[in-house]
Amino acid sequence: MSPSLVLTYLFAAALVAGLVLKFWLASRQVRHVARHRDAVPPAFAGSISLAAHQKAADYTLARSRFGLVEMAWAAAVLLGWTLLGGLDQLNQGLRAWLGSGMWQQLALLAAFSLIGGLLELPFSLWQTFRLEQRFGFNKMTLGLWIADGLKGVLLGALIGLPLAALILWLMNAAGPAWWLWAWATWVAFNLLLMLVYPTFIAPLFNKFQPLDDADLKARVTALMERCGFAAKGLFVMDGSRRSAHANAYFTGFGASKRVVFYDTLLRQLSGSEVEAVLAHELGHFKHRHVVKRMVAMFGLSLVGFALLGWLASRTWFYTGLGVQPNLDGPNDALALLLFMLALPVFGVFVSPLSAMLSRRHEFEADAYAVAQTSGTDLSAALIKLYQDNASTLTPDPVFVKFYYSHPPASERLARMAAT
Repeated sequence: MSPSLVLTYLFAAALVAGLVLKFWLASRQVRHVARHRDAVPPAFAGSISLAAHQKAADYTLARSRFGLVEMAWAAAVLLGWTLLGGLDQLNQGLRAWLGSGMWQQLALLAAFSLIGGLLELPFSLWQTFRLEQRFGFNKMTLGLWIADGLKGVLLGALIGLPLAALILWLMNAAGPAWWLWAWATWVAFNLLLMLVYPTFIAPLFNKFQPLDDADLKARVTALMERCGFAAKGLFVMDGSRRSAHANAYFTGFGASKRVVFYDTLLRQLSGSEVEAVLAHELGHFKHRHVVKRMVAMFGLSLVGFALLGWLASRTWFYTGLGVQPNLDGPNDALALLLFMLALPVFGVFVSPLSAMLSRRHEFEADAYAVAQTSGTDLSAALIKLYQDNASTLTPDPVFVKFYYSHPPASERLARMAAT
């Protein structure tokens, strides 16, 4: 059996197996949440009403069922791009129009991204204006949604195309070790993006105002000084323009780090509860979770670029995924796209490991927050956030192990109570 045919069979088998696994997990989640819909878990009986618990269950069920449709559509689109020849036809059409060379390759990347975005557009619309709207979370107007989309496309073109051109140039000009230079370029780009995102990109989508609550500002500043953390500023983001969901996060890198609170979060939590939530985020920095994740991401990406460097020179890599490589021109853009399409198909089976490590980090951040502030305040804040975000309190345990980056509320509260 030829290597091309082996890859075809492996890709098809992994796609089907991954799809079956995802459908099985989703069906478990739906059945488990529905089975526990009519009773609040005893641990939350004094803090969560039955109506709120049922809303969270209904929201989870709606999202899960929507996810099943989206999952099936994504698999069909992936099959269309690869084994059914969609990417090959797009490449051949652009070659006939533009010839072989850099412009054709950039056009292939741009056209693929544009078509992919259009194919996902109905699902984004439905999720925002039907699903999120139904449960009272969506605050976006159609005009704002369109404006965000256009800004995203423009930014993607202004930032993504020059980066893609540089990567493609390296693939063609840097010799057999091009993948090492390309990886270094990608790392440098990500570090630069972390520096410029808070100041130049995020404000294109949201308004950021300095935190003007004097009491809260003093409380938060004292906490950060106590924890040895320095930030460039404390900001409030107008998250309520788009969603009723609440959050707080750190953004930036090095001297550009800043603390950002959603305005919805400040409306829902007391000052001491906000402090506890921030202490949790500080716990991630104290335990160097952010640095560890960056190192892991860069390390895995190095392996990925090395693998791509090997596959890009193999004809069977293209033909096995439904594409005829160019015989009189470069295939670098094709290699990038095929690699990005195929890798998630095989990567789905190792995703539980990433989720497990993330849940471990969340427990460590919770423990740090309890040591620095009040465990009672953190517990109260988590319960409010779970309720306000309609997060189910009764997820399926197997689904949790496979997908959840944060432990379920019951596990987090039990762990905090034991410390």
